[in-house]
Amino acid sequence: MTAARSAGSRAAAGSSSRLPGWLRNPTVQFVLRRLGYSLVVLLGVIIVVFTMLHLVPGDPIRVALGTRFTQSSYDALLERSGLDRPLIVQFFSYLGGVFTGDLGVSFRSGRSVTDLLLQRLPATASLAAVAILIALVIAIPAGIYSALREGRASDAIVRVTSQFGVSVPDFWLGVLLIMLFAAVLGWLPSYGYTALTEDPADWARHVILPGATSGLVAAAIITRYVRSAVLEVKSSGYVRTARSKGLAPRTVLSRHIVRNALIPILTITGIQLATILSGLMVVEVVFAWPGLGRLIYDSVEARDYPVVQGGVLLVAALFLLVNFVVDVLYAVVDPRIRLS
Repeated sequence: MTAARSAGSRAAAGSSSRLPGWLRNPTVQFVLRRLGYSLVVLLGVIIVVFTMLHLVPGDPIRVALGTRFTQSSYDALLERSGLDRPLIVQFFSYLGGVFTGDLGVSFRSGRSVTDLLLQRLPATASLAAVAILIALVIAIPAGIYSALREGRASDAIVRVTSQFGVSVPDFWLGVLLIMLFAAVLGWLPSYGYTALTEDPADWARHVILPGATSGLVAAAIITRYVRSAVLEVKSSGYVRTARSKGLAPRTVLSRHIVRNALIPILTITGIQLATILSGLMVVEVVFAWPGLGRLIYDSVEARDYPVVQGGVLLVAALFLLVNFVVDVLYAVVDPRIRLS
């Protein structure tokens, strides 16, 4: 039995040695494994979204036509959308379209779903980037400050404030910010959007309130995780050793505490960015922000199947992309993870 196991090991080693050199690199193998996991999950999302949308009662073609309904227009749109074909045929047709970039045609506007999504993507991406930037600028200093002053009044203030932020719903915080900075003070607009490439200054004025709405909630969550990560690392043996050697407190903090706390900080940052991307629908509706969330919301009301499918699929793909990037950053920060 031992001989058989040894022969199997030699065969596996021989097959791996026949791989190109770059494929035998542990980092490349790690990235390919994570990419494979992401593709499997994305396929599952496609199946679930396709199935659930087709289980919803009602006739999306009739809803899409509304007052323009005639039997001839109904039959034409039914044939063009492919909803007159068997369900299994529709699924594989849609799956093939996904891998070629063809997500169908909107029932309402008659435009390509891919074009509609790409048109709205910059607004959502810029809003998510501003939100996570605000969150990190607040959370990382606050979490480190609170951990280094554990048990003091300043630590309690940070913990209570972050707990309050975790408990606040996005839409309620958005309404409060609109009332204060738009209605009372008149400093910032409460709705609208200007593209960054058209007028950066006007874009900044419009993005501050919705970005702060998502960013402040995320900051409260990240602060708690940063504090916990720094506290855990601060009490470890190698930090005590570094201090006993007489290293400056700033050196101990930067080289030993913060660096070794990066893994949990990366984890929660990736989760919050993905959460922001997938949860911007409420914020975009409150601030009339023309992003993916607002498009999906309007399409659900209109029963525009192709746009809903494409929008949910794109958000899921962005969610998986963020998690994939975080996984790769894990391997950069801690090379031991490449072998897991």
